[in-house]
Amino acid sequence: MLHRRFLGAFALCASLLVSLPAAAQSYLQCVPFARSESGVEIRGNAKTWWSQAAGEYKRGHEPRKGAVMAFAATRGMPLGHVAVVKKVISDREILIDHANWSPINGRRGQIERNVRVVDVSDAGDWSAVRVWYAPIGDLGLRANPVQGFIYPDSNSAPDGSNFDAPVWASNNWKPGNGLDVVAASLR
Repeated sequence: MLHRRFLGAFALCASLLVSLPAAAQSYLQCVPFARSESGVEIRGNAKTWWSQAAGEYKRGHEPRKGAVMAFAATRGMPLGHVAVVKKVISDREILIDHANWSPINGRRGQIERNVRVVDVSDAGDWSAVRVWYAPIGDLGLRANPVQGFIYPDSNSAPDGSNFDAPVWASNNWKPGNGLDVVAASLR
């Protein structure tokens, strides 16, 4: 009897381990979110977007609604980050939409909308920013380097509502739910 329980528990653990890659694949990253929201058709890690945009899209250092803000890679953010400008508040403050920045309710890979970003560069050129960070309820403590803004052409600028969140994101998933709930929602 104990042997059967052990084998049953082992089989359950093995099935959860096999399910993990499927769950990890739906972990929302900033790149597919920014691509969908902006219409900027660049692939690869966020840190490569700025260089890939050269010759394909207009680039600059002025935030504009619909532009992709390309963050440089850092030690704490080795793959860089991309976000979409939703509103220019002032010459030193904007609102962005992005994914996979703040862990919310203990879970990464989520969409955040209308997130406050403040230019903290000495020259006021948007080369360094602080971004709202949900766990502390304030702007993040570190300045994040920005490569610049990638401007989509007028034909590719979407209305900002193209992204369909993964099923589990709208399925009342909360930390503590079993992995089987996440795996089932991916089907």
